[in-house]
Amino acid sequence: MNTTPPSSPQRGVVLFAHGSRDPLWRQPIESVARRMAESTPQVPVRCAYLELCAPDLTTVVAELLDLGVQSIAVVPMFLGVGKHAREDLPQLMQALQAQHPRILLTLRPAIGEDPAMIELMAKIALSSGE
Repeated sequence: MNTTPPSSPQRGVVLFAHGSRDPLWRQPIESVARRMAESTPQVPVRCAYLELCAPDLTTVVAELLDLGVQSIAVVPMFLGVGKHAREDLPQLMQALQAQHPRILLTLRPAIGEDPAMIELMAKIALSSGE
């Protein structure tokens, strides 16, 4: 019998999106989270939303901390970098870091700025769609 306690995940990921009242809007973000969980189950992933739906970033960070994570990467699921990505999200991150000074919180660039995403979108746009 193994009496070693299960180890806590060292890191977690938050997929951060704007949010919508329409529940169908969240499906693509949640599909990415499911895919991540399937491919890397040892890294907990959660979706968080800025407004119009739950859960919010504060709630999701608390969930990950309850799992024992030591660092959290927040990935903005924005194609463009508007006011939310430039101003609102950094302010939320600063407040969370002040609230949890012992946890490493990292704000990643918006997904639409990643060269791999730009390349993928170009390939999709150029495909025949069949």
